[in-house]
Amino acid sequence: MVNYRVVLRCAALTALLTLTSCSILPGTHNTPEEPTLPVERPGSWHPGWSISRPDSLAADFTQLQPNLGGQVGMAIMPVGGGRMTIFGDWTTGIAWSTIKVPLAIAALRHDPDGVGVADYAHEAITVSDNDAAEALWLSLGDGEEAAQAVQEVIDEAGDALTNVAGPKTSMDYLAFGATEWTLANQVRFASQLPCLPETAAVLSLMEQITPEQRWGLGTIEGTEFKGGWGPDDETGVYTVRQFGMVPTRSGGVAVALAAQADSGTFEDATALLDRLARLLSRHLDDLNGGKCPTLR
Repeated sequence: MVNYRVVLRCAALTALLTLTSCSILPGTHNTPEEPTLPVERPGSWHPGWSISRPDSLAADFTQLQPNLGGQVGMAIMPVGGGRMTIFGDWTTGIAWSTIKVPLAIAALRHDPDGVGVADYAHEAITVSDNDAAEALWLSLGDGEEAAQAVQEVIDEAGDALTNVAGPKTSMDYLAFGATEWTLANQVRFASQLPCLPETAAVLSLMEQITPEQRWGLGTIEGTEFKGGWGPDDETGVYTVRQFGMVPTRSGGVAVALAAQADSGTFEDATALLDRLARLLSRHLDDLNGGKCPTLR
C-alpha cells in the first residue's frame, strides 16, 4: 500500500501546479497536465500551491475535467468568508440572470412597499422572468441610478475576516445582464449574501426556483441558488452559470459554477453543471463550511 503521507510530503517539496490560460471559445482550451487550483486567501487572489490527497475533491475534479467536453469553472468558499478555492479553466464572463439576485435586493431595499416590487422580485428570481427584472431595474431610477444601487449591494460583500472592500464588479447600466462577473467575485458575493442586511426575502426566493431550472446546484437538497445563461453574440455558444449557498454539516458553503460545452448548446452546458454538482455532492462532508458572524 502506498504511504500517502510520505508521498504528499515529497510532493509538497517538488510539485508545481501551473495555471493554464483561459480561452473564451470551447474547443480551444488546453487540458492541463496537472491540476489547476488557484487559491484566494482573504483580501487577495493569487495563484497558490495545493497538494491534494487521493479521493479528495481536487483529485476527483482533476480526473473528471479532461472528460467533460467543455470549459468549466467551480469556486468554493465558506459562508461568512475564508479561504477560496477555484477549479477549472473558466474564470470570467457575462453574469446573465445571476445578476438578478443583487438587483432584487436593491429594489426591495429601495421600495419595500412599492406596488408590484415584491411580485416582480418573485418572478425575477424563481422563474428568471426578464420583464420582471426590467421592472425592478426601472424602479431604481434611470440607468446610472439603478446601476449604482445594484453596485452598492455587490460591493457590500467584502471579506468579513479582513474588512477589505467588496468586489469591484462594474455594473453595465445600459444592459444589467451584460455585466461581467468573475467566478471569484461571484463566490465572494455568495459567501457574504446570507450575512448582508435585508436579504432574507431574496434568499427565500432562491429556495423556490422553478423545477425547470433546478439543474446543477438545484439538484442538491436545501441549496439557495440562482442560475443564468445566454449565447455569445458572435458564436452562439451558450454560457450557463449558477451561484448559491450549499448546506453542510460544518456550515454553509458558497459555490459558483460556470460551463461552456464544446457543442455550444444550452442543454450540454447544463449537463456539465449537473456533473459538477454530483461531484460536489460526494464531497460535502469534506468541505469547510461557515456561518455569518452576526445574524442578518
